[in-house]
Amino acid sequence: MNLGSGETDWERVRNITDKELEAAIASDPDSDFPLDEGEWELVIPRKQPVSIRLDEDVLTYFKETGPRYQTRINKVLRSYVKAQKIKEKAKDKKKA
Repeated sequence: MNLGSGETDWERVRNITDKELEAAIASDPDSDFPLDEGEWELVIPRKQPVSIRLDEDVLTYFKETGPRYQTRINKVLRSYVKAQKIKEKAKDKKKA
């Protein structure tokens, strides 16, 4: 196993006890998450597997941008949805 040549004390990491690890986590100011597990489910939308037909050139473009192309397609679609919702709100305000 190649652990790299950084400054990490890997011997200490391998030998740390659960109690020491828990104490280190508790003392880390960045370890206190503002949301519990149930609240994260409300914040992070669940992804649903779907079958979708895309134009070949569109799919090729996203695939050529590298791994995680489906995530990028999702981001583009999310951006579109957000823009449409903003337009709808503005339209509703004009009606009122």
